[in-house]
Amino acid sequence: MERIAASPRLKPSARLCQFLLYVADCAIRGVPEEATEQQIGMRVFGRPPGYNSSEDSIVRTHARLLRQKMTEYFAEEGSAERIVVEIPKGHYLPVFHTRDESLAGPALTHHGDHGPEQVSAHSQQASGARNWTRILTWAAVPMVLATGILFWRPWNRPMAADSPVDVFWRPFLTGEPPIVIFSNALFTGDSTNGLRYASPQASYAEPQESYVDTYTGIGELASVYNLTRLYDAHRTTFLLKRSLLVTWDEAQMRNLIFLGSRAENPSLRVLPSTVDFTMVATPESAGVVNHNPKPGEPAVYSRPEHPLTNDYAILALLPGVQSDKRILMMSGLTTFGTQAAADYVCLPETVSELLKKITGPKGEIRPFEAVLETTIVGGVPMKTRMVTIRVH
Repeated sequence: MERIAASPRLKPSARLCQFLLYVADCAIRGVPEEATEQQIGMRVFGRPPGYNSSEDSIVRTHARLLRQKMTEYFAEEGSAERIVVEIPKGHYLPVFHTRDESLAGPALTHHGDHGPEQVSAHSQQASGARNWTRILTWAAVPMVLATGILFWRPWNRPMAADSPVDVFWRPFLTGEPPIVIFSNALFTGDSTNGLRYASPQASYAEPQESYVDTYTGIGELASVYNLTRLYDAHRTTFLLKRSLLVTWDEAQMRNLIFLGSRAENPSLRVLPSTVDFTMVATPESAGVVNHNPKPGEPAVYSRPEHPLTNDYAILALLPGVQSDKRILMMSGLTTFGTQAAADYVCLPETVSELLKKITGPKGEIRPFEAVLETTIVGGVPMKTRMVTIRVH
């Protein structure tokens, strides 16, 4: 592939070379989901996440040009190549196949001064040379591919393809980048005299100086950091929005990831609530209500107020706004619970425990609602466990 990219037909265009090597890398690694028009637009042509590919045809335009250049290459300077690479129309992932013997080179038709016996000898020699060339070529192919995978690093994913984290997150790692929506509550007051939650009926139509919308929690910050590391490891990305700036025109067509409780994340209030577990907060205490407790389960999971030694969070995977989309919710009673929930779904050992409970008979990931409990030491969630779960 590097030889093709270095050919006179492709080398003058750095973008075409980058396009070719990127999709070839995707094919060799067996990750067709990374060779979609949206992913190529972002990774090769620097388009922003979520750009409208129906209006921006840069990938399709370059794909047509690349197909033309590849056809010309294999017809002329690459006519001796035994492995032919094609990018089928309507797709961006290249396919590799051997060149048909009838196309390997011109037939030996000019006999000159040689008799039939000499021509036959020449034919046998040519056939033997072709056979040895074929054997050596196929012996070299695994070495070439292995070397390419070893040294061609820019898009090489460091995580194992079948790790528990990959299995759980796959719906959110492929296709259109999801929207990560973090807590962004509306407060009244100011940082000098004190802040308090604005009423649910509060509106920006009232004087702007009455409201403050520039705060989020440290747990939400740590959660975004964890998600960033996860998505970077998979060479993909997400859209990040604070809750008050989410527009449902864009949200209805994407998978959604919520960080923070309904009290701090107003966008959650317009979606159907969880049915098995909900949060309740009073001036005296806060907890997670268990609407259908099983034997031995409490009706409310309550956290202490002072000192705050443990916290609870709801972790839920729910149907999305559209039937083919999903919503992942990580909502702590405090910002520490939210961070604990995000940690829980990013660590292989805890995700493995979760998958045992939510994986269906056909290997599908089923919607669920779970309650997590975390121990807080020094203002940091240290140990998190699942206390109960409902699989839908």
